[in-house]
Amino acid sequence: MSTSEPEASRPSQDRATPDRLLHARTGTDVSPEDLVLASGKDVTPHTLEWAERKLALEGTAAMDKLLP
Repeated sequence: MSTSEPEASRPSQDRATPDRLLHARTGTDVSPEDLVLASGKDVTPHTLEWAERKLALEGTAAMDKLLP
């Protein structure tokens, strides 16, 4: 008697993770601090200025570009 799982219950090796599961942003406003931390940088006056400029130019899409 076989103890293997039925074909339908085994995870498929060729299926991609759905896009909705990959994105971490919740749709809320993005602060300059959020953008700096998502970029892997330390929060400093210089990086906050960078983030403020980036948010002014790109809006919340700036965060979408950094997060998977």
